Amino acid sequence: MFQGDIDPEIAALLGAETAPKSFPGSTPAANPDYGSLFGEEADLEAVDAPEVDLSADGFPEIQKKYESKANPSFNDPDYYKKALSGEGDPAQRVHGILQKYVNAKDPKDRSVFRQQFIVAYWDFLASVARRTPGKLPDPKRFMLRFGILHPTLISAEDRELLGKVVVENELKQPVFYLDEWFKAVGSGTIKNSMTDEVRVAKNNETSRIKQLLDKAVGKREGARNLLKAKCDERSAYEAALTEKAKYLTEHAPLADFPDLLSVYTEPQKRAFNELQDLMKNMVRTDRELAKLLEEFDQANADVGVLEGKVNETGGNVAVDVQAIDTELETVKQMTKLTIGRQGNHFPIITREYFRCSPNEIATRENVIAQLAWIESIDAEAFCRSYKNKLNRIVPYVVLIPSYGDMGICWEPFDRYNRATSRGRIAIPMYPKSLAMALLMATADLRWQVAKEKASYYWMEEGLTGNYYQWFVSKKLKGDVKEFFIQDYVIWMTKESEATQKLEKEVRGIFWRYIPFSQPIKEKLKTRSYVYQELYQRDVNRTLSDGY
Repeated sequence: MFQGDIDPEIAALLGAETAPKSFPGSTPAANPDYGSLFGEEADLEAVDAPEVDLSADGFPEIQKKYESKANPSFNDPDYYKKALSGEGDPAQRVHGILQKYVNAKDPKDRSVFRQQFIVAYWDFLASVARRTPGKLPDPKRFMLRFGILHPTLISAEDRELLGKVVVENELKQPVFYLDEWFKAVGSGTIKNSMTDEVRVAKNNETSRIKQLLDKAVGKREGARNLLKAKCDERSAYEAALTEKAKYLTEHAPLADFPDLLSVYTEPQKRAFNELQDLMKNMVRTDRELAKLLEEFDQANADVGVLEGKVNETGGNVAVDVQAIDTELETVKQMTKLTIGRQGNHFPIITREYFRCSPNEIATRENVIAQLAWIESIDAEAFCRSYKNKLNRIVPYVVLIPSYGDMGICWEPFDRYNRATSRGRIAIPMYPKSLAMALLMATADLRWQVAKEKASYYWMEEGLTGNYYQWFVSKKLKGDVKEFFIQDYVIWMTKESEATQKLEKEVRGIFWRYIPFSQPIKEKLKTRSYVYQELYQRDVNRTLSDGY
């Protein structure tokens, strides 16, 4: 019918299956047997989770957004059977309720079956998600990825469109479809998303060592970044010294004696003092560099030891089913937040709800293109400060197959690695506006990063402190973060085009703490006295070395 100092904890550690069931409407012979593939002896596929590259300064250029030919899986007459096969009772319930929902004539009955289907489908999804560390058949894979339970529930044009989505992560960016995300979490490549309810058991030695490893890796990457910055600083002094020394060797010939050279000029004599200052700075920088090298070597040694201990425990081999189950509950909460209370919570795509154009679907390529656009305006959107050094760290982006309109930030960074860990944002795949969803997620990320950085003083200092003080002074009611997100969207879409929509105080706060890229600043200063004044403040702060 349907188709520095060593961490104390690290220091202490260094011291010492059945046959698949059939479901209504199918025959046992039609259900492929995937038991051997997904059993305990199944081989795990390698998971590609891009490392944080602190040297990267932008997103890659998108060469293709869609494939030229559609994936044939969506035209497979057995797609629906393959999607449900091997999942037992959860699959039977999904099939039975879906039949009733589609055939119901009474709107009240249809509403009841719709709600029942939502509950049953999430139970069924949990069963499929546990299989992701193995090789999933395309129907199960695309069901997790796109929410396509049965291809004929959407139009032929939409099947063609979704069939052309690029399957593999060719761009090597931290943007994950749901099947990829569960695979990475289940195989241990990526940690579970942070929750308030779940705690790591004290007797779970593997998890404890992994947490220490995360701390050590963060410390090593932070030390490496500081090391590079200090090397660059010394190189700059050396280049200046070379230039000054060369300048001192330049002499004009004497007027009466062309074979003789003139004495040092007054500017050249002043250069001697500048040379002394440069050499002092070089000695100081080299001394600091030596200290940073010691810290990096220690951190690198810690990482090596802890990686060895993780391998000894076998932590990188076994599939962690409990981790996948925990992450599924987190994804359910993410989905609800991206949709909102009044949104459409139906978990699969059907022709009655699917309305997205090719550029509005949150495919990996579309998302990366939009993130690049955001970064071209808000140059520090994905940057985090560590020891006064600004690091560009693109967050994990989880693409949720939902009809939501709001992107969210689930966590700003890993609490065990504040230096170089990625944050996590969730984006609905079928929003009204993909750009708006990503702007909201970026605003949420910016707010949470600034709030965590300010810690107990988040209502007094920095971005959140200044905005909160303005919020209180205006006697506004509601969630201050929601007001901030709305203002951020205006900042990015209106103020960046010189359309003044924000209040003067908010514009000043954003210009200071969420600066536009330099080309946009240069453009805005010529468009209005308001922006010219803000630009001049930047110049004054730079001259006073207080920016």
